[in-house]
Amino acid sequence: MIRPEAGHVLREPQDRASKPATAARIYDYFLGGTYNFEADRQAAQKMIELFPMVRAGARNNRAFLRRAVRHIATAGITQFLDIGSGIPTEGNVHDAVQKIQPGARVAYVDIDPVAVSESLDLLTGNDDATAIRADLREPRSILDHPAVRGMLDFDQPIALLLSAVLHFVPDDKLATDIVETLLDALPAGSYLLLSHGSVEGMPERAQQLEGAKDLYKRDTASLLSPRTREEVLRFFDGLQLVEPGLVWVPQWRPEPGDPTDFIDNPTMSASLGGVAVKS
Repeated sequence: MIRPEAGHVLREPQDRASKPATAARIYDYFLGGTYNFEADRQAAQKMIELFPMVRAGARNNRAFLRRAVRHIATAGITQFLDIGSGIPTEGNVHDAVQKIQPGARVAYVDIDPVAVSESLDLLTGNDDATAIRADLREPRSILDHPAVRGMLDFDQPIALLLSAVLHFVPDDKLATDIVETLLDALPAGSYLLLSHGSVEGMPERAQQLEGAKDLYKRDTASLLSPRTREEVLRFFDGLQLVEPGLVWVPQWRPEPGDPTDFIDNPTMSASLGGVAVKS
């Protein structure tokens, strides 16, 4: 696929014109990317009308991901499994970690074929990273995928990245089973990086949240299900959270140059994030 020039958008292929928007391409639009189609842009604009801060929230979540993977790489981890990786954009995981750990290996996973195609295009010439199409709801298909097994050594610690993806799994038991299955496959010393949508502490957003759920259900193949801090914290059961624990993403080890949208009110980021170690 030909990569569009900066400021351009992808030309709408005939066979995709009638297909629904996807969460990955909506997120790309929020981040100012160019890998989205008209259906994605329309759905994203509706979401912005419901949650005007959603674009800033996406930028803050992306900044959290970059900070967190750098922390994990600095701790000596050289393998990363990024599930729900989305469309390639500025500050990709392999860019961040390979600067700290040359030769670090990254396996990207997404259900969106455009995300996977663009990731593979971006990774041309990089033998230490790959991308596959798979469904988070079927974690064994990810763990057993030949490309993942060929890229990552499951006898050595791996960082599991679940950034802004589990809120698209509304069934609590299924979401918990997914995380447990993935973590059970990883050895001691592995990491879990997780961020998750939440409107806890914002009761005034209840009506907008219902509108957002309806939008994702109607316009995409994804269902949106934010969770409370207590519910998100359960995904870290049995792991040791690193400081500062599970917090709003702008509060997780902020650095100079990070987005400043939510300095005075981090709850408005609508996303909780944390990093933990498996002992």
